Amino acid sequence: MAADSMEIDDTLYSRQRYVLGDSAMQQMAQSHVFLSGMGGLGVEMAKNIVLAGVKALTVHDTKKCETWDLGTNFFICEDDVQNQRKRVETVYPRIAELNPYVQVNISTAPIDTTTDLSFLKQYQCVILTETRLSLQKKINEFCHSQQPPIKFISTDVYGICSRVFCDFGDKFEVSDPTGEEPKEIFVQNITQSNPGVVTCMDNRNHGLQSGQLVTFREVNGMSELNGTTRQITALSPYTFSIGDTSHLEAYTHGGIIVQIKSPKTFYFEKMEKQLSDPSCLIVDFSKPEAPLQIHAALLAVDMFREQHQRMPGIGCLQDADLLLKLTEEVNKTLVNKADVNEDLVKWVSRTAKGSLPPLAAAVGGIASQEVLKALTGKFAPLQQWFYFDALEVVKALETTACEEFFPRGDRYDALRACIGETMCQKLHKLKVFIVGCGAIGCEMLKNFALLGVGLGSSSGMIAVTDPDLIEKSNLNRQFLFRPHHIQKPKSCTAAAATLEINPQIKIDAHLNKVCPATENIYNDEFYTRLDVIVTALDNVEARRYVDSRSVSNQRPLLDSGTMGTKGHTEVIVPNLTESYNSHRDPPEEEIPFCTLKSFPAVIEHTIQWARDKFESSFTHKPSIYNTFWQIYSSAEEVLQRMQARESLEGSFQVVKLLSRRPTHWSQCVTLARLKFEKYFKRKAVQLLHSFPLDTRLKDGSLFWQSPKRPPSPILFDMTDALHFNFIVSAARLFASVYNISYTEKDLSHETIFHIVSDVKIPEYKPSEKKIETDESARKPDQTKLAVSSEEEREAIGQLEEAIAAAAVTKDHLQMTPVSFEKDDDRNGHIDFITAASNLRARMYNIEAADRLKTKRIAGKIIPAIATSTAAVSGLVGLELIKVVGGFSFDSFKNCFFNLAIPIIVFTETAEVKRTQIRDGISFSIWDRWTIYGKEDLTLSDFINAVREKYGIEPTMVVHGVKMLYVPVMPGHNKRLKITMQKLIKPSSEKRYVDLTVSFASETDGDEDLPGPPVRYYFCQDNN
Repeated sequence: MAADSMEIDDTLYSRQRYVLGDSAMQQMAQSHVFLSGMGGLGVEMAKNIVLAGVKALTVHDTKKCETWDLGTNFFICEDDVQNQRKRVETVYPRIAELNPYVQVNISTAPIDTTTDLSFLKQYQCVILTETRLSLQKKINEFCHSQQPPIKFISTDVYGICSRVFCDFGDKFEVSDPTGEEPKEIFVQNITQSNPGVVTCMDNRNHGLQSGQLVTFREVNGMSELNGTTRQITALSPYTFSIGDTSHLEAYTHGGIIVQIKSPKTFYFEKMEKQLSDPSCLIVDFSKPEAPLQIHAALLAVDMFREQHQRMPGIGCLQDADLLLKLTEEVNKTLVNKADVNEDLVKWVSRTAKGSLPPLAAAVGGIASQEVLKALTGKFAPLQQWFYFDALEVVKALETTACEEFFPRGDRYDALRACIGETMCQKLHKLKVFIVGCGAIGCEMLKNFALLGVGLGSSSGMIAVTDPDLIEKSNLNRQFLFRPHHIQKPKSCTAAAATLEINPQIKIDAHLNKVCPATENIYNDEFYTRLDVIVTALDNVEARRYVDSRSVSNQRPLLDSGTMGTKGHTEVIVPNLTESYNSHRDPPEEEIPFCTLKSFPAVIEHTIQWARDKFESSFTHKPSIYNTFWQIYSSAEEVLQRMQARESLEGSFQVVKLLSRRPTHWSQCVTLARLKFEKYFKRKAVQLLHSFPLDTRLKDGSLFWQSPKRPPSPILFDMTDALHFNFIVSAARLFASVYNISYTEKDLSHETIFHIVSDVKIPEYKPSEKKIETDESARKPDQTKLAVSSEEEREAIGQLEEAIAAAAVTKDHLQMTPVSFEKDDDRNGHIDFITAASNLRARMYNIEAADRLKTKRIAGKIIPAIATSTAAVSGLVGLELIKVVGGFSFDSFKNCFFNLAIPIIVFTETAEVKRTQIRDGISFSIWDRWTIYGKEDLTLSDFINAVREKYGIEPTMVVHGVKMLYVPVMPGHNKRLKITMQKLIKPSSEKRYVDLTVSFASETDGDEDLPGPPVRYYFCQDNN
């Protein structure tokens, strides 16, 4: 982001702009931040803050690189340790190269309680890590007393526990507490009463809360409401009251209610006061007392450190006893107390010197989001303490010998202090498959490198796959990539960067999608060699597929995802939890075809319409054209067959395209002008002819009432920028499709005006054709529509003319389909969709959308920010340790968070359900039955084997979508004597198949029930 001009580099920041908005981005670009402490947590925060795009970051530290740092700081390598470099000087250039728009400075001067703090006045936010509590309090006091206050954040990770503290001054105004789009609600009815009650159209959920403000527009009858603001009281999910409407005119129809977003003021206290009466965010409602317990324990660690000038010793029982006494003393000083958690204190004492890299990553992501809030006033800030522990990670290590936690002088000492040597070895031996190498994938690789996952010397391995190449927009979040990596494979580049963090890892990079088409690569043998599967995907279908493979091969799966400031993690463990496919979100609502075609009501409808027009004109039709001429290579042959009244699929469309094919730039402009006339004038004329403004439905109500909007024909005006943009962008796309070159001069206003002025627009008379109004109707396939005899004659005539004009050469019979690409601003794709969408919006009196919003909706862009991806990947890393340790069901936690609000919620995983067949026989999604066969084993033998082995009466046998045996189907009983080999016809390398066997329910009249998959091996020696 260029701070001087305040222009935002959309090619870099596009995904983040959708999270923060331009105003917040510009405020960040003017902000200076001070960050002290370049340990694992500090470098995490530095990464996230620089990627976000502040103006300047000063990183401060006084320590030298040690072997210990190799397991916590991903920007320190072995050479830095050997050469005794200063930490801050080592990490500075690596932080700086993350974002060329951010100025990174370093400071190595010691800061203590005697330091003159006036140098901090140049910063808008001060962040402290690895700082003693006495100094934290002094610096907080200084920051709070400034006018305006300097925003203050302190954060620490002590072994298995972490904390974040925020103080943004006495009063801190937030412009947008949630970051959600203002809700727009179509009105069904408004009562003329006190209070007036609004009912939402089609009983849609309004999503509003009592006390929120709304405004009105397009209300008919009760029109006095239009433009006014009312406070609402929620009555039900689809009704709310708006105060007295009894004195207003009666409501007749229409109306849109728009939520008004109001700023909110938050109040903060200084750390000194908050220490004795902390305001804490509760994140795990199964242990609501935990924040106060951790608060007391970590304050005791601070006291221990001040008294002894060191941290509690690893495994030192004397230090643990002393820390417990200090915790009890601290607890007595708290206004609100919780019982001291002795287990927690013991583990804090044992692990405080150590560090869990995934915990630092998660807390670093959460705390970094608070920094962005402090700088921008966007989103509700944390008030004021956040505590998070990983006690479940170490609880199962209760009986582990103390010696296991002692340092051994290698890069894993900080981790070993928390989880012991045996667990470290298990991580080293791990074989992991990471599916996806975008933002989350990069963060996962970094965390796994610090954890020592998949060491070659321990026979471990990480496989990572991603078919995509790196684009500039990735650099804002996918921190393993740099500008010189653009257009290189993500997986290979990330693998190389991961080896720089930890050269001991064995990593295998693939360029494949994980889908049915690659099952020859990612087969059952591949999955059975793995210990864990980790998904870093951005779509549900891919997740569902990988989940099905993890279940069928009984492998744990760790899933996570983000959307803007929201994130989730899910742990899937064989025989303990349900799988990802066990729960299904409702499908995304499709926009009805008739709404898109004729009756748009909101800007999303017009954007989708424009995207559909793009696909139809520039992708789909050219593809059909090419396919047709590949099948019928001769125009003369096609003419003969059409004259013989043969039906050639797509011929009518193809001949029409051939007859109108432009050969010069001016013809592309003419084609664009004719499209303008068709889309934005004729369509409206036809609709108003078919449904005049006074049209009424059978019940007497007006046809044109909310949400239906009557269109107004648009008269072309070359002086209107939107009209000009449509002509230029459409003409450019036609030129691309037809391989026609053009110059910069061809795009000038003067040239376009000259061409357009000569275009003759044919007179248009609306027809009596039927316009679809049924919302359940599907879009027809244009290539299969019936063609009238007149249209046939016209097509034959057009083809004859083309042949006579020698316009059927190889070049004429070839088009170049254009694939929609949202991130290349030079290609004009988003320009076309923006112009087309906004012209249609104008035609229907719908509020237009700017280019940025249009790009997000048309490109189905998922808003993204580095803070969320860092947080989810860290949380997944903690669950990985539990999976590797074979922990019990109650140890695992799923998480949902929204850092904007902020809300962070940990929940237990969903316990696996078992289906009872009868007493003693049940199964879950993780079960698989097995039958071993032989070459001459018949279907009847197979059914008998299932009956004898599992005690059920098979009623149906299915292989994929093929029904092998259904007794009521004709001829199926004869199949009982056929061998399984003949029925299934396996390929020579196929050792087994998975079959679905249904069985009769014990309850009369109930449908047959499917059992678990039955794996049938064709030969005994295949097991």
